[in-house]
Amino acid sequence: MEVIEPCILPEGITSRFVDDVNGMCVHILEAGEADRPLLLLLHGFPELAFSWRKVMTELAAVGYRVVAPDQRGFGRTTGFTADYDAPLEPYGMLNLSRDALALVRALGYEKVAGIFGHDFGASVAAYCALIRPDVFARVAVMSGPFNGPPAFSFDTDGHVPTSAEEVDIVADLAALPRPRKHYHHYYCTRAANGDMQHCPQGVHDFLRGYFHGKSADWAGNDPHRLAAWRAADIAVMPTYYIMERDATMAETAATYMPSSEEIAACDWLTVDELGFYAGEFLRTGFQGGLNWYRGRLDAELTNGLRLYSGRTIDVPAVFISGEKDWGVYQRPGAIEAMREHACSDMRGVHLVQGAGHWVQQEQSAAVCELFQKFLGDG
Repeated sequence: MEVIEPCILPEGITSRFVDDVNGMCVHILEAGEADRPLLLLLHGFPELAFSWRKVMTELAAVGYRVVAPDQRGFGRTTGFTADYDAPLEPYGMLNLSRDALALVRALGYEKVAGIFGHDFGASVAAYCALIRPDVFARVAVMSGPFNGPPAFSFDTDGHVPTSAEEVDIVADLAALPRPRKHYHHYYCTRAANGDMQHCPQGVHDFLRGYFHGKSADWAGNDPHRLAAWRAADIAVMPTYYIMERDATMAETAATYMPSSEEIAACDWLTVDELGFYAGEFLRTGFQGGLNWYRGRLDAELTNGLRLYSGRTIDVPAVFISGEKDWGVYQRPGAIEAMREHACSDMRGVHLVQGAGHWVQQEQSAAVCELFQKFLGDG
């Protein structure tokens, strides 16, 4: 695998590989001098290290070495198996966190000034800070709130435990008058990768519709708190989260396809930038990233995280998202739990104006300003 051609990247960002990282050869984007404090930036789905291109040089300019990897299953990183039938343990949150720690060690650092994660990368960043606060000194959780690790029931000795009735959200969504399904469950199906990689409109237009629909550019995004984890409540979210029962994600994304005028006006994701994403996912497919969702819903991997039941993130933390991002509210109560319980040193919750889900791409200057303030906050 080759590095990314310099003409594709902003000036000051380089592409290279780091060998022997938890069994992988990891492709990274890098900015800043090697002797500076390290910032580690973790992308989500369907993204790449490339999604941090608009903030890396700004952070390097204020004194940091900034590294963004293509995470396990994505981009130009190699050394993993991304088949649907491959074991899921490598895609569990503990191993994804080991990936981040192994990269830090390979780069020659004992401590990281900050780990910033967006979307699914936010979960990895949060667990890194929770499990190894001696290494990860600060954490920025972006777009997906972290409400703590799965917990064991508390004070049950001699008492009848009280617990909320478990909701079969799959069945409840399917039973709605307009039958629906949750995108997490769709992403766990064998068909999902082929539906997207070989979709009728092509990967380029699939990603354009997907990125547009979840951005502030789509006028239909009006996120707000949801009452409960019930089908009738969560079904108000757009179809890119709560899909039509019989639709693929490619068919869903096609309904969000912007006009030619909107595409021309999209300065946060130009035709060339989208072309890079499309070329990478056309080559690799989406299964590596989809395995993250399968790992999240795997009962055995989830139970393994109960080792950290009751543990909080105690390093300084910040939450950053776009004001038009439904990801803030997609799990009712998560953002409140993050603020009140999961993070003991929460420095702020920021919803950036003019941004949807892709906040560091849509409003990079505002995000850089928030990052710098957070890094300088005591």
